[in-house]
Amino acid sequence: MTRSTLLPSDMLRLGLVGLRAKPVRTALSALGVAIGVAAMVAVLGISASSQAKLQATLAELGTNLFTIEASQSMSGDDSLLPERAQGRLDRLDGTQGSAAIANLPEVSVYRSLHVDPSHNGGITVTAAGTELQKVVAAELAQGTWLSETSIAQPSTVLGATTAERLGVTSPNVDVWLGDMNVRVIGILEPVALAPELDSAALVGTAFAQSQLGFSGHPSKLYLRIGETHIEQVRNLAPAAIRPDQPGAIAMSRPSDALAAAAAADEVFTSMMLGLGSISLLVGAIGIANTMIISVIERRREIGLRRALGATRRHVQLQFVCEALVLSGLGGAAGITIGVLVTFGVAAWNGWTPTVPGNVLLIAAVATLVVGALAGLYPAVRASRTPPTAALNG
Repeated sequence: MTRSTLLPSDMLRLGLVGLRAKPVRTALSALGVAIGVAAMVAVLGISASSQAKLQATLAELGTNLFTIEASQSMSGDDSLLPERAQGRLDRLDGTQGSAAIANLPEVSVYRSLHVDPSHNGGITVTAAGTELQKVVAAELAQGTWLSETSIAQPSTVLGATTAERLGVTSPNVDVWLGDMNVRVIGILEPVALAPELDSAALVGTAFAQSQLGFSGHPSKLYLRIGETHIEQVRNLAPAAIRPDQPGAIAMSRPSDALAAAAAADEVFTSMMLGLGSISLLVGAIGIANTMIISVIERRREIGLRRALGATRRHVQLQFVCEALVLSGLGGAAGITIGVLVTFGVAAWNGWTPTVPGNVLLIAAVATLVVGALAGLYPAVRASRTPPTAALNG
């Protein structure tokens, strides 16, 4: 007697028979897997695209920018940075550049003289020098930066948020700053490593001292340090600025805040990935349920195949194959949807879309594993159907 065999092509054909018979049920079952896989691919793809954008930003702006401020004194009062703090920093070996700014809380800026003084829009008037733009890597959206001439003149460069709040769309217009009209000479792009400048109206230090009552004490210092000297300068800078009280000096690195935000995003990504995994599990349960119903409905077919010589193993392979095809269809749809969502979100945010190859591989493997596990019990149940079931109607 010739032993019954089942070729791979025959197994695939048999696996498609049951699915084609109930197309709506097949589509709905595959949809559960598709949603889970799409969620996983999209979450990981969006996270990877965001991380790539962050790394590109840090590579462009550098991670060697530090900010220095005076912390509160023992009595709780705000300490002041010395007038010569910037010069002291420049003398440290390993520094690549520094800049000082000073907020002028007594000075306000408005679109015109006729604006209600209580409507200042949260804008800060800040004194700055010509070197600030280079040190913080600020880019101009329009106009020019403060020059050696304009720092002594009634002129200002507006941060991106400031320009929006004042309704200034281009340079060469006047705003009411202090008690006089001041000419807007430039508008900045958002400054990633110094976001406080976005809501500032920057005026030259010489003009601030002569016309706005600036005392000369900086509010904040920005310091660029050579990569090989970061720890050395970081340890020496507080004592260089305040030899009498180095503990009153606080240093921080803006890029660390961006990294912390990225870490928070990773936690959120993990949560969303967990939800995607739950969706995939629900999809697996849907496949198992579909396959069990299919086994019950097809008892006569299974019995007839057994009577014609199909072994239990052949029946098991048939239903496992059906489950794999079902989950494979859902997985393929889910991967496609996840990639499209990733590209859409990346395009919306101006990121370079990134979908790591290992994410697609994991999604494909997870899909097949889910299909195999979901089809295992129904396959075993189907294989136990006796040949006589073909006669029972």
